[in-house]
Amino acid sequence: MSKFWSSRVKELVPYVPGEQPKMANLVKLNTNENPFGPSPKVIEAINTELNDSLRLYPDPESEALKSTIANYYGVQGEQVFLGNGSDEVLAHIFYGLFQHGEPVLYPDITYSFYPVYCGLYNIEGKTVPLTDSFEIDPKDYKQPNGGIIFPNPNAPTGRYLALDKVEAIVAANPDRVVVVDEAYVDFGGESAIKLVGKYPNLLVCQTLSKARSLAGLRVGFAIGSPEVIEALNRVKNSFNSYPIDRLAQVGAIAAFEDEDWFRATCEGVIGERGWVTSKLEALGFDVLPSKANFILARHPDHAGEALAKGLREKGVIVRHFNKPRISDFLRITIGTADQNKRLVECLEPLV
Repeated sequence: MSKFWSSRVKELVPYVPGEQPKMANLVKLNTNENPFGPSPKVIEAINTELNDSLRLYPDPESEALKSTIANYYGVQGEQVFLGNGSDEVLAHIFYGLFQHGEPVLYPDITYSFYPVYCGLYNIEGKTVPLTDSFEIDPKDYKQPNGGIIFPNPNAPTGRYLALDKVEAIVAANPDRVVVVDEAYVDFGGESAIKLVGKYPNLLVCQTLSKARSLAGLRVGFAIGSPEVIEALNRVKNSFNSYPIDRLAQVGAIAAFEDEDWFRATCEGVIGERGWVTSKLEALGFDVLPSKANFILARHPDHAGEALAKGLREKGVIVRHFNKPRISDFLRITIGTADQNKRLVECLEPLV
């Protein structure tokens, strides 16, 4: 600690992102990046934008991208909010929409940035235990709260909550914002965006980092009622008026315009996910049902930490969380066919 730190900084426990190691011949399956690259149309759009216009500020409201997303999901432009990755969108949500005085509810096993945001903004957070099968039970969210947030599919479990159960949570909390974090929904789930017009308290957050293979561009968005989106714009314009640069705006538009590429890569991940799941189950692993681009798996006879270490020594990196209830699990990103085969080959002698 330093004498120059504020008292707030001294209290913070920052989020720890997945490791970005620099190793030769590495199979990197630890940060849920898409194994398939972005659409060639994205690269073309970015290359076209590499010109003298980079000396100018980008459109602060990203109107063209906002219109593209609104048209894609059948909503109005005033229902769309954009940010520098979904993490920035989430940060503005915590600051601008969750109420003080009552706790924000989120699952006990979930995206570990949520408690970090609570600490950053001095918001009380309360974990709601998943069931014994690591599922969200809607009835557990019928309690006093200052807002609710959960990923769907959940991370790191990969488990998906059916849309009728999502709606039950939203309907039971009409006076509080319910945020559904859909970073992984395109790998087999159904988006709650179709419920936004029915419930003004619902906000759906998504990212282009996963299914659209643009983790390097940092583009996230949220869709909700105009009154909720207005609050986020007020926060954004009090923090950073230009969150999305020119290259990210045109690249994101191109990604939405290439539907064929998007569908093909999602189907590719889904197919590989099924293959990896079957192979791990054949090795004795328990694998949670996943609708994400990763799986959460454990072996009844081997500690998760030991397996992660053994894989690393063979040049395969997966994510291990030393946390209650999941310390024996490995979260494994679905890679290319060759990467997934190497994963299985390296696991076989370890189990």
